[in-house]
Amino acid sequence: MNAGAAKASGDILLFLHADTLLPEGAFVKITEALAKGCFIGGAFDLGIQNRRWIFRLIGRCASWKHRLTRVPYGDQAIFILRSYFEDLGGYPEIPLMEDVELMKRVKRKGWRILILRDAVKTSARKWEKDGVTYTIVGNWMLQALYLMGLPADRLVKYYYKGWLEK
Repeated sequence: MNAGAAKASGDILLFLHADTLLPEGAFVKITEALAKGCFIGGAFDLGIQNRRWIFRLIGRCASWKHRLTRVPYGDQAIFILRSYFEDLGGYPEIPLMEDVELMKRVKRKGWRILILRDAVKTSARKWEKDGVTYTIVGNWMLQALYLMGLPADRLVKYYYKGWLEK
């Protein structure tokens, strides 16, 4: 992500995961949100590409949580003004939780972000493969362990290989 930001030429950086689709009119909405001068960046609500009710519920709950905490995840298409991103030193060079760490730095600086109500559509692949409950509980555990100080380099193996395999 840092390499992409270094190559980008605009004043607004958008970090979009390969398996995530932006909502219609996303670029206009980002530009309008940042033009007000109140926010240095933000993200979109979370939508998951699956019509089952559980995925709609997951998206709504995640969006509510991210509005409350102001710590969106990377699959919500994080955007930020380049000058603030550079002031933060970019994304930390860690294999997991880099989005959480970036947003924690934003909060420590007292800067504000906006979670736009339009939802991205991100792949349901991980939830479908590993199971909804397993994925949710695993993600909560990883984030809790990270926030308690366990290094991301130790946690990443569980994210990709699963809790039960270790």
